Amino acid sequence: MSLKSPLGRVLGLGTGRGATHHFWVQRVSAVALVPLGIWLLVSLAALPDLAYGTARAWAGEFGHAIALVLVIATAAYHSLLGVQVIVEDYVPQPGRKVVVLVASTFVHVAAAAAGLLAVIKMALGSAA
Repeated sequence: MSLKSPLGRVLGLGTGRGATHHFWVQRVSAVALVPLGIWLLVSLAALPDLAYGTARAWAGEFGHAIALVLVIATAAYHSLLGVQVIVEDYVPQPGRKVVVLVASTFVHVAAAAAGLLAVIKMALGSAA
């Protein structure tokens, strides 16, 4: 006996339509953010000062730039997943839910793109 609907059996979807995957991806991204966050805090605390030039030189180093790209991409994706859960749980109107989810996706992608571009510019030594 299966709890799947006939359409779910044909498409290979469970009752949650991918909820398990969403759950695990969110947990994996959270676990990935722990060492990345610790690295970021320790690295910033080790700087002699937080002046613009010092921070820019630090972020422009190859290893730091790679780690910053990982922090930005992982945090943006984790945040997108979290906002998606909140919207799906608390926005009752289907039309409004779709609009909010699309807007949220655009905002997260734009924020991640801006952060990644900033890191790339610093790593390549481009002018501000």
